[in-house]
Amino acid sequence: MTLAEMIAASNAPAVLVRRDLHRHPETAFLEYRTASRIAAYLDHLGFAVRTGREVMDYDAVIDPPPAGQVADARRAALAAGGDPAWMERMPDGLTGIVADYRFGEGPVVAFRFDMDALPVSETEAAEHRPNAEDYRSRFAGRMHACGHDGHVGIGLALARRLSREKGLSGTLRLIFQPAEESARGAAPMVAGGAVEGVDHLFVGHLGCLLPSGKIGASAVGFLFSSRFVVTFRGAVAHAAMGPQEGRNALLAGAAAALGLHGISRFAGAETFVNVGMLTAGTAFNIVADICEMLVEVRADDRAAHDYMVERLRAVIEGAAAMQQCDVEIVRKSHMPGNENSWDAAELIAEVARGLPGVTEVLPEWSIGGGDDACLMIRRVRENGGSAAYCIIGSDIPAVHHAADFDIDEASLETGVALFAGVAQRLLGPQGGR
Repeated sequence: MTLAEMIAASNAPAVLVRRDLHRHPETAFLEYRTASRIAAYLDHLGFAVRTGREVMDYDAVIDPPPAGQVADARRAALAAGGDPAWMERMPDGLTGIVADYRFGEGPVVAFRFDMDALPVSETEAAEHRPNAEDYRSRFAGRMHACGHDGHVGIGLALARRLSREKGLSGTLRLIFQPAEESARGAAPMVAGGAVEGVDHLFVGHLGCLLPSGKIGASAVGFLFSSRFVVTFRGAVAHAAMGPQEGRNALLAGAAAALGLHGISRFAGAETFVNVGMLTAGTAFNIVADICEMLVEVRADDRAAHDYMVERLRAVIEGAAAMQQCDVEIVRKSHMPGNENSWDAAELIAEVARGLPGVTEVLPEWSIGGGDDACLMIRRVRENGGSAAYCIIGSDIPAVHHAADFDIDEASLETGVALFAGVAQRLLGPQGGR
């Protein structure tokens, strides 16, 4: 069934969409089923829908998926109910969507929703609600473990509600972004013009340790971060007959991993480092000649972030020199910090205070991580608009990215009502603030 057919028979469209996506999670730039079904539904509602190269600059994509991965993802999406016509408009993993609903003259009010999942295997525990209620991931090794399925549910329910509104003016723009988890999706959308002409932009995230019934009007604590792929290259040799002829890339990588986690902290700032993957070697008795590492550094301050990057390079290059290995360090993503517009955050707070079921509105709440939507927020503000990122409280049984992560689905309607209220204020008769 299409989303239009499913939603027409539902009294809880946000929950229905969320569960449909939870069953079919897709990762960075491979969100073909997700994106094509979103595009088809928005087109059904009367939105002017753009996708693919219309809204994404391929030259700005860091580490695009190989053609084989894209082909496999498209086949899997078709088998699971993806829309073939819309998928044809999304070449090379360019799955981003920008959909406009024009009511008339007036401001452009935009909302961004991320739609990618994670390479996480969902728990098989019987008490996990997606298992108990039969909407667990159908795709092995992939899971919506951060709430992006709920974000899309909010976005499409918002589209349905506002497209039926009377008396609005201006333009409603909905942005559905791929590859947020790898911090690679926003930059090509910004470069592709997705937020050009936007007067007001709003982004929200479910959970982030904020309980249900609460709204964090301004998300703070966005970390500066950089991610790197590191490749050590040495020389193979027999581990017993001629180890002196080898140059051990595995030992270089292991020394680097330990050294990175031992980088001195930076006074007055929060800093983080994580080696997320280290792979090397082929056999018991062969000196490893290749070692690959994924590593990221984060900080809540630009100077501290730059210090972490400087020390990262020194540690890695030193470890390579110890084993007489060559090393390549490639930055795969960078996220700056974020600064919200005070007026946009205050509007979120004003609307939230009037919503049923909202028990507390907090002026600020720390996201405790990052989101490349900050690039969109920055661009809108540079162009003279206002923009803010908020947190929609949702009880969660486990931390984000865990195998037993879940959300309180009652919070979806809170998110829809919050964003609908914001849009109505800005697009209504007294809109524009």
